[in-house]
Amino acid sequence: MKLLAFDTSTELISIAVTRLVDGAPRVWVHTGAGGAQASSALIPAIETLMAEAELGYAELDAIAFGRGPGSFTGLRTACAVAQGLGFGANVPLLPVDTLLAVAEEARARQAPQEESLRLLALLDARMDELYAAPYAYAAGRWQQGADFCLCKPEQLPLSDSQALAGNVFAEYGERLAAPAALPRWQALPTATAMLRLAPQLLAAGNAVAAADALPRYIRDKVALTTQERAAAKAAG
Repeated sequence: MKLLAFDTSTELISIAVTRLVDGAPRVWVHTGAGGAQASSALIPAIETLMAEAELGYAELDAIAFGRGPGSFTGLRTACAVAQGLGFGANVPLLPVDTLLAVAEEARARQAPQEESLRLLALLDARMDELYAAPYAYAAGRWQQGADFCLCKPEQLPLSDSQALAGNVFAEYGERLAAPAALPRWQALPTATAMLRLAPQLLAAGNAVAAADALPRYIRDKVALTTQERAAAKAAG
């Protein structure tokens, strides 16, 4: 399978391309600074990686992108680039939930031999909040439990999770409503995780036409008001 995947939902840009070489899958990877640089850096980095893999866009079976939740600007950037490439090459798009990619990245790094696993995937939502979703892994497949939630660190919905995974521990570690003994695995939604998820998602019929690809926002508020910032500063 020939796939391109990328994510710009966090402070990093993650891109990966895969195709068969001599009958075996090979992966090309790029990681770089995201944030404000994502909009200008993403397309050149993709073009470089596609050239290294000696692939044309029309040869791809699908283009996977991180649809959210995450940085508003990052999600719009990834979706817009995916749509442009998909329209131009007539290739289907595969929107991937970023928290699912976090779960898969954590599993691959921390528990690759585990046949079953339950974890809570977390991403920093800024504004003193987290994005969270529970996932269960079994028989080589992921299933999501409850829907995404946006909550304070003290309101974490633990359920029966065996571990926490994400990028929130440096900022909110001491405030998380979780037992200290519960493993905390640093993980981001990487493009390589998306490549591993792609076969299951494609088989489930999750590919869409470029016109139907959209970011997934969990919050409709971009920043705190002046009054809210002043109140938070006074409380601190």
